[in-house]
Amino acid sequence: LRDCDVEGKIPDDLNGTFYRVGPDFQYPPVPGNIPFDGEGHVSMFRFKNGHVDFKSRYARTQRFKAQAEARRTLFGMYRNPFTDDPSVKGLSRSTANTHVVHHNGRLLALKEDSRPVAMDPHTLETLDDCLDFDSQLESETFTAHPKFDPETGEMIAFGYEAKGFMTDDINVFSVDRKGTINWSAWIKVPYVGMLHDFAVTQKHIAFLAVPMVADLEQMKNGGVHFAWDTTLPSWFGVMRRGSDGSDLRWYEGPECCATHVMGAFSDGDKVYVDMDLAPSNQFPFFPYVHGERFDPAKATGYVHRLSVDLSKKADNYDMEVMYPTHGGVLPRQDDRYNTVPYNIGFMPVHDPDRPFKPETGPGFPPNNCYTMFNHANRKTSTFWVGDSSSLQECCFAPRSRNAPEGNGYLIGMANRLLEGGRSDLLILDTQSLEDGPVATIRMPFQVYGQIHGWWVSEEAFDLA
Repeated sequence: LRDCDVEGKIPDDLNGTFYRVGPDFQYPPVPGNIPFDGEGHVSMFRFKNGHVDFKSRYARTQRFKAQAEARRTLFGMYRNPFTDDPSVKGLSRSTANTHVVHHNGRLLALKEDSRPVAMDPHTLETLDDCLDFDSQLESETFTAHPKFDPETGEMIAFGYEAKGFMTDDINVFSVDRKGTINWSAWIKVPYVGMLHDFAVTQKHIAFLAVPMVADLEQMKNGGVHFAWDTTLPSWFGVMRRGSDGSDLRWYEGPECCATHVMGAFSDGDKVYVDMDLAPSNQFPFFPYVHGERFDPAKATGYVHRLSVDLSKKADNYDMEVMYPTHGGVLPRQDDRYNTVPYNIGFMPVHDPDRPFKPETGPGFPPNNCYTMFNHANRKTSTFWVGDSSSLQECCFAPRSRNAPEGNGYLIGMANRLLEGGRSDLLILDTQSLEDGPVATIRMPFQVYGQIHGWWVSEEAFDLA
């Protein structure tokens, strides 16, 4: 769409591209499969001089191309190779549907069970369906949540099940501005399971292992990759950044579920990681190992601060609830503050005092607010989207390269529930969040659901 319909005025200082990706099935899925297994559909909203254009393309993964050739679904249940058509053995199973980031002049579409898919950031043409960084990448997998060092420009990443299906190996590594892997280490995890995100500071790297375990028996019986095991503890692992991994220490904690990091930093030997943590399983479509039922109350995430002091001999990590009244998921920060001390975070939340119309049924209520958190004074400000809309993940765009932390715009999709799910892209000024959008990009149709998004400024393109 060229020159999208805009209500309000796009800020003069908002120039760049908002990328987003989510699962969108190419062909009807196998019965019983979950939404996370749809093909990666990448879109971009290009902002320049007060105008915005929209483009979307499927990532041309090896999986996508094989199914297009066969004109049918060839891959079975979510991350379960036992259910695939024999013709696709040896192909990458990547859907490239979870996150998109910009590095070394390329857009990387990411799915954590596979290597990245590289795309042209301007045309969305697929450039490489299984990026191995010129044969430097040792891991068979690549996280959906790499971190970027604002001082060096390095991309720090990891892969779990890194030596192949069901292995307990993690490969941690960093890639410099030009795409050269300049550090790599191998470590082990306490049990094989989902490690969706991780934390990177200037000195340390941390992982939270939660009991969303890889269930081999379940997969052999035709199920999905993961199941929740209520009998297992969580483990918080910390290692020095740049080490060979031999210094890794695991600290035990209670059963809990946290999938996304808001921000992290080190203070001497102390490591702090802020996450959207809940007491139990946050995914209603993943089964339980021991037959329990999904509990929405126990699945609601609140911003917690996890911490350890590496100078002490403690066996457990500490946990603090930072904002006990703001339940939600998908926290973000001002990405200029990856790896360093920070104060400002953002998260879509659900306001229980503002019910939805129409009623959305049992399970999770949709998120209807964007909240900005200020850790310096523990104060918040909130935008409410109304009683008949829901919000997808938000992304922050700074007002300028040198703007103060959190001073800029929140960008995110709103689903209009009384208009057939039609979508709008909202632009909110973080200095007056409660006042509502300064601009609304009105889409003429329902845009596929996003998992994660990424902002790239015009200046970043010029520097690439």
